[in-house]
Amino acid sequence: MFEISAEYSFAAGHALRGYKGKCENVHGHNYKVRVIVAGEQLNSIGLLMDFVDLRAALKSTAERLDHRFMNDLEPFDILNPSAENLAKYFCDSLEPQLQQHGARLRAVTVWETDTTSATYFPHSHSR
Repeated sequence: MFEISAEYSFAAGHALRGYKGKCENVHGHNYKVRVIVAGEQLNSIGLLMDFVDLRAALKSTAERLDHRFMNDLEPFDILNPSAENLAKYFCDSLEPQLQQHGARLRAVTVWETDTTSATYFPHSHSR
């Protein structure tokens, strides 16, 4: 089994609906996202997936949220834009792109701060 990872950072605002405390108010974070990709086979030049392609897919997904108020964007206009839901959003958005490269998403971690994060593991992949 091979694993590779890439990280990307972006800034965005949100408010947690139904939360009782400061986070129910509009505020923002400098988010960091790490994706871990796994696979059994390397390609003909010895790569699981080109880091350039992995980072481009991650950047494309993050740029949709960058410097935006996430509560106004699908699916977060209905779904709370928590770190947990963001991690799953990145997973759901990236999986089809990774499958084109013969890789699968093992985990996505989203940091809201330097010391707080949430990780999502797709059901199709055990830890």
